[in-house]
Amino acid sequence: MKSLNYDNPQYFINRELSWLEFNDRVLNEGRNKNNPLFERLKFLAIVSSNLDEFFMIRVASLKDMVNAKFSKPDPSGLSPKQQLKRISIRTHKMVEKEYSTYNRSILPNLSKNNLFIVKPNDLNETQEKFLNKFFIENIYPVLTPMAVDSSRPFPLILNKSLNIGVHVKEGDKHIFATVQVPSVLPRLISIPDKGNKVVYILLENVIMMYLNSIFRGKEIIRAYPYRITRNADLSIEEEEAEDLLIEIEKSIKMRKRGAAIRLEVASNMNNSMVQYLKEVLEIHDKDVYYIKGPIDLTFLMKLAGMEGYDELKYASYTPQIPRDLIGYEDIFKAISEKDIFLHHPFESFQPVVDFIKKSAKDSKVLAIKQTLYRVSGDSPIIKALAEAAERGKQVTVLVEVKARFDEENNIIWAKRLEEAGCHVIYGLVGLKTHSKITLVVRKEESGIKRYVHLGTGNYNDITARFYTDMGIFTCNEYMGADASAVFNMLTGYSEPHEWYKIETAPLGLRKKFIKLIENEIKHAKEGKKAKIIGKMNSLVDKGIIKALYRASNAGVKVRLIVRGICCLRGGVEGISENITVQSIVGRYLEHSRIYYFYNNGNEQIYLSSADWMPRNLDRRVELLFPIENNKIKNRIVGILNIIMLDNEKSRFMDWEGKYFKIDKRGKNIVNSQEYFSKLACEGIKNMINREETFNFEPILSSNYDE
Repeated sequence: MKSLNYDNPQYFINRELSWLEFNDRVLNEGRNKNNPLFERLKFLAIVSSNLDEFFMIRVASLKDMVNAKFSKPDPSGLSPKQQLKRISIRTHKMVEKEYSTYNRSILPNLSKNNLFIVKPNDLNETQEKFLNKFFIENIYPVLTPMAVDSSRPFPLILNKSLNIGVHVKEGDKHIFATVQVPSVLPRLISIPDKGNKVVYILLENVIMMYLNSIFRGKEIIRAYPYRITRNADLSIEEEEAEDLLIEIEKSIKMRKRGAAIRLEVASNMNNSMVQYLKEVLEIHDKDVYYIKGPIDLTFLMKLAGMEGYDELKYASYTPQIPRDLIGYEDIFKAISEKDIFLHHPFESFQPVVDFIKKSAKDSKVLAIKQTLYRVSGDSPIIKALAEAAERGKQVTVLVEVKARFDEENNIIWAKRLEEAGCHVIYGLVGLKTHSKITLVVRKEESGIKRYVHLGTGNYNDITARFYTDMGIFTCNEYMGADASAVFNMLTGYSEPHEWYKIETAPLGLRKKFIKLIENEIKHAKEGKKAKIIGKMNSLVDKGIIKALYRASNAGVKVRLIVRGICCLRGGVEGISENITVQSIVGRYLEHSRIYYFYNNGNEQIYLSSADWMPRNLDRRVELLFPIENNKIKNRIVGILNIIMLDNEKSRFMDWEGKYFKIDKRGKNIVNSQEYFSKLACEGIKNMINREETFNFEPILSSNYDE
């Protein structure tokens, strides 16, 4: 094998630009006319929400680097300043494309379905009277106009808040004033209309209609909506923090007033007002976005959630009873007899909730231990854990209070669990605990028995309905011993001498992955068949990417299914021609992490909470666990086959890092997510046999007898 410089920057894609390519794939689903209209609204809302977080964290971090005069290039060879320049060009194009979709496609299609988002000029006399009364009774009491002059400095504009900039004439002077659009009021206001039309107007438009009522006795020269995004990247000195909880609570408040990094303004905003806002907010030209439509399209998610209009949504789907639990009423009996596999959201997450609930009530259960990263607002799991503690069971919960944008929610739940008598750990210093594990210790006739749940996704009953994830229940004694060791590590900082089955980050997971890849390289060099499949959310880690390049050049066939960021450049002659990169963006958010290694025919299959990113391998507590049950192995092989054959929602990377859809002409259409939904509804039928209905050759063969 020829010697190559695997550190060459041209072999790597910048992670921020790769993320923008991912968000563009989401945007393309919003543009896809084959998707139901309300689902297209959701995709556009997600694009806007994604961009908000991207600016608050990623762009903010790059700006901090530039301000600190940090100029070291990333693996792709770009300095922070160069990255910001390219990000600005790419995001401006994306925003233009997003609003072109909204104006030219979404609004006309809404009107075809008698749904209208109107402007003040579209209102009739009856509607104006209605809004006048509505404004006086519901909006005016909440508003706080703030003028800027020598005695009143420019006010704090909250992060992501929508505002209206107003030029008011007072004598010979034009005074700037601002009015925050209240977030406590609905953005969309329903107004009456004759016939069967459903008509809405945006809250900011109503406020602008009645600015004279707010600034009485003053002449309104002009008014435009605007919005700023601030640096929300929390910086916490954990080693010096006496109380991590207090430190995080302080940092959450600081998010509202971090440095402004993006200014969104109405496309027709007067130039003098734009210049004024740029000056007071210290915003550069390239950070100003002129919006041809409503600023912040996240309100479309509310519109898409309207009751009725089933024909404009995906057909409703009810997650099914997991195949491995069909015929069982007692979850402990089921797990005692065999390992149980769960495939969400096609199979229900409810058994996981019920497992915790039953454990809370079961008199034989002595202890429950669980890690929580992101939980729902009204989590039944939290309630069950609290109940277990109140019943006298030993309950230990690691609540990761550093889970980004969920800090506040997690702090609230952590305090409630403490009040109920749970032992609560608020994460580890310097590390985020991202692993998904539950251990239930039960006293049975045969002695103490440990029941374990391990998963790829969060213990969140809400996101489990639209995130694809996998999990297993097991009472394997080695898995149980490892689970106990994991919690001892988390609660007491004790490191196990060795693991029986599980591997963890940051202790040994990176080495484990490299060893598995090197094993495939060894087999390929010996002339044996070698194959790697990795399904994950993001692939960023340089060390892993270099190992995959070595594998490709040794002849290992590498298939990567990466939903989001992928810094590896696939299909490059002489470096990665044996690597195929695929991304699926569809109805459900692809979230499961699956790692497959052919291993000379003795296939190794792992599930994990970890992506191939530096933060997952070096700065988080993560778990990798093997699948050893042959029937479950068979199922996962079948699932990987269908995913890799998806030609409906898949896009594939070219050597430039751009993504394309394959030509489906003359081929059977395979939508993996739809397939899994149908399969779950068929219950006990065998997946591998069902593949024949598509009339294709599986990419992977199965070595395991049912």
